[in-house]
Amino acid sequence: MYYGVGLPISDPARLVEWARRAEAGPFRTVGLLDRLVYDNPEPLIALAVLAGATERIRVQTEVLLPPLRDAALLAKQVATLDRMSGGRFVLGVGVGGRADDHLASGTDLRTRGKRLDEQIGLMRKLWAGEPFGADCGPIGPAPLRPEGPEILIGAFQPAALARIGRWGAGFLCAAPPAWAGGLFDRARESWREYGRAGEPRIVAQVNAVLGDDALIAEARAAMGGYYALSGRAEYMVEGMLTTPEQVRAAASQFADLGADELMFYCYGSASEQVDRLADALG
Repeated sequence: MYYGVGLPISDPARLVEWARRAEAGPFRTVGLLDRLVYDNPEPLIALAVLAGATERIRVQTEVLLPPLRDAALLAKQVATLDRMSGGRFVLGVGVGGRADDHLASGTDLRTRGKRLDEQIGLMRKLWAGEPFGADCGPIGPAPLRPEGPEILIGAFQPAALARIGRWGAGFLCAAPPAWAGGLFDRARESWREYGRAGEPRIVAQVNAVLGDDALIAEARAAMGGYYALSGRAEYMVEGMLTTPEQVRAAASQFADLGADELMFYCYGSASEQVDRLADALG
């Protein structure tokens, strides 16, 4: 099983340092979340900077919210990042659900799932070199592969899980081991339902902070603030891993469930957490 680091959003200027530390360690991927009405860096721009500052590590959105964006422009941005990173970009997508994000983007919260399906279909068409429409030609550049970069689907609900088989290369699962197994099974069922060969790639995500009491308190406050309007803030904060033993236990549990990669999402600002995670994982 591979490991990755989900990057904190509190200080964008330090993300290059985080990415370089991760690349020097046992990590395969760095990931970044997406919101509009929040104090976070725009993920495609930030990951482009990180791809340019590194050589090996993959850069991943987890998850990007396409329904907030124009699909043709997004196709162009994604293909550009795919080409310029040498194929190291992974497009994790989801529908989101924050009403303020949709208010600010002028999009309809109620139709976000339908919009995402339409967007992925259009992006795949454009990446394959087809024209946008009868009166509008192709939109380049072409990605490295005609189907575009690897797409991971972030999902919980049945309709969203069905996108894994229809559109995805795999599943990005932000659930604890206790109930992730059922979601993994549903992702694999979706894969089979759409007649896909092999199995979907399964990428799990947990929240973690390793450090002194002050850093742990900082991470808990940051995470609580992020989830403040979700109604799940206390539950999310309580589930954060704070010891090497918890990190190793989670890695073992997800490996037993058949995960291909485990992302440790960090909320504390100190980049030394990357080295502590590496030490905990051995």
